[in-house]
Formats: sequence, C-alpha cells, structure tokens
Amino acid sequence: MGMKNYLIEGVSCTGKTSVCNELQRRGYHAIHGDRELAYQGDPETGTPTNGLTHEHHIWHVDKVKALVANQDEVVTFFCGGSRNFSKFIPH
Repeated sequence: MGMKNYLIEGVSCTGKTSVCNELQRRGYHAIHGDRELAYQGDPETGTPTNGLTHEHHIWHVDKVKALVANQDEVVTFFCGGSRNFSKFIPH
C-alpha cells in the first residue's frame, strides 16, 4: 500500500484502534489490522483454529504482503496486534 509502511502495535487497550481512527480522520491510509486482517489460526502454519485465544490471533500473511507490495499510497499505517508478525516483517 505505502511506499513507506508503519506498524502500530501494542498490548491490549493501549489505543491502537484510537490511533488508527485518528490517522484515517486526518486523511492517512491506515488499516485496522485487527478488523481487516485478523483471524484465529496457528501462528506457525496459518491453519485456522477454533475458539478465541490471544495466542492464535494472527493476520493473513498473503493479504499483508499484497498490501505492502502495492505502493499506490505514500504511507500506510498497519494498526493492531498479531502473533505472527515474524511471517511478514523481515528480521
């Protein structure tokens, strides 16, 4: 999405959603990762799981990579938490 991509993360209730809402209000391209990219799955394999656990809160890796590859925006903010960041953020 952006020529520059930023990840805004943190533990629960730190204000990630509020920051994302404010960025969008100001006209920035900001993605609510917890709403738009998240699902319950195994952090290593991506296989969907049943139930709602923090340990299985992950993002669709292919969707994230596709958004990052598309550079139509000057900057994109990804807001939210994921247990599989290592799958789409280089070390």
